[in-house]
Amino acid sequence: MTRSLSTVATIEVEAREDATFVVTVRDDVDTRHEVSVDEQTVRKLGVEAVDRTRLVEASFDFLLEREPNTSILPSFELSVIGRYFPEYPRAIAERLGRRS
Repeated sequence: MTRSLSTVATIEVEAREDATFVVTVRDDVDTRHEVSVDEQTVRKLGVEAVDRTRLVEASFDFLLEREPNTSILPSFELSVIGRYFPEYPRAIAERLGRRS
């Protein structure tokens, strides 16, 4: 899945395994990230009905609203976002709840 964020940045999400995704953010500096999504995280976020690729994409939208792609960790489990941004669980559930 590829989605344009602006005239410059795009997010590409590629499923690699059941719970692993490779995310490429294309901007002035392209970055690549490996993200895992475990079922416990999905349950805690309350987004069980949401496609995992969509969840990862929305999570990167959230991150990119707060920091440049070059500041995003190269490899992480999705729940880590909440350690840096405590509003993440509520915000992602609201974003995806309206679309699911």
